[in-house]
Amino acid sequence: MSEFDALCANDGDLAELRSTVRQFLVADRDTFGWQPEIDSWLTSWDAAFSERLADAGFVGLTIPTEYGGHGLGFLHRYVVTEELLGAGAPVAAHWFADRQVAPSLLTYGTEEQRRRLLPGIAAGTLYSAIGMSEHGAGSDLAATATKATRVDGGWAISGTKVWTSGGHRAHFAIVLARTSALDPDHRHAGFSQFIVALDSPGVTISPIVTLDGHHHFNEVTFDEVRVADADVLGEIGDGWHQVTAELGFERSGPERILSTATLVIDVIRSLGKQTVDDRTAAEVGDLLGRAMALRQLSVSVARALSAGKDAATRAALVKDLGTRFEQQSVELCAELIDYVSDDAAAERLRTVLATARQHSPMFTLRGGTNEVLRGVIARGLGVR
Repeated sequence: MSEFDALCANDGDLAELRSTVRQFLVADRDTFGWQPEIDSWLTSWDAAFSERLADAGFVGLTIPTEYGGHGLGFLHRYVVTEELLGAGAPVAAHWFADRQVAPSLLTYGTEEQRRRLLPGIAAGTLYSAIGMSEHGAGSDLAATATKATRVDGGWAISGTKVWTSGGHRAHFAIVLARTSALDPDHRHAGFSQFIVALDSPGVTISPIVTLDGHHHFNEVTFDEVRVADADVLGEIGDGWHQVTAELGFERSGPERILSTATLVIDVIRSLGKQTVDDRTAAEVGDLLGRAMALRQLSVSVARALSAGKDAATRAALVKDLGTRFEQQSVELCAELIDYVSDDAAAERLRTVLATARQHSPMFTLRGGTNEVLRGVIARGLGVR
């Protein structure tokens, strides 16, 4: 059993799907030459790969067949997601649309919206961004200042979103905006969501370049951007309920555990080719043990979502524990690399480690800071 198999054991009838995905990834990488990446779901945008993945049947798994998908469950998607992240595959192009937007459309969207958008998502050719965070509203989304004002035939949206992943390449964004005045006693009331085409007049997209020189994030400004009534997602005023449900999908997935998987797996494989002392073996065992425990928590959320249950508290818990594990695993891997006897392998691993360290500070920020999520967990458990 390989290291990754150890993380993914006991899948029962999902084993065949897992094997098929692995075969696809090996063949696709051999043919097209992409390289595994840290944080591939955020940083590795490859539109052609997303189309090939969809053609192979691995995008839109939870979308019903009448909308171009495969009509499978969240556990099927979970298995595929694990394999993609474990391989560091370039999945960023279709990621947000498949992970968050498709479930939201199925739950809150109109039939017209579903038929218009879901087939492109399932085909891996329609890309979405998520317009939640703002300069003054990160984890505290209730501080959102973007406003949508009623106009003839629709709405006019004005405001600025920030840290908008892939916004410069996406076709549309799901934008959270305030549609009624702030009630200080009910801060979560009065929000709505809108499907906004990012080539609309009044949309300005400015790059946010990270310290490593890469452009994944954006600041997106909406200046009286007109949105038709047909592009309201869900009901006016229900935006807070909708967005917290979406965050369950964002916070609970294996990307909160496996963003550093390519580094962790390669380090363990390199050590597995040599003799190691008891201390090193214990550190590896601790790393794998924690990963497997976190995976069980993450799978439990996938099962809850499959059953249509509210998993917001459990999703926040997985995100908190998972992203802290990701950060800690980077530094543990840094120590373990010193024990790798193959100089060429060690040098390659240090290159991957450098990338992981650059991304590590983001792990506990995106999707809601862990400090705020602990408040969500406490509230969900009734202790706050």
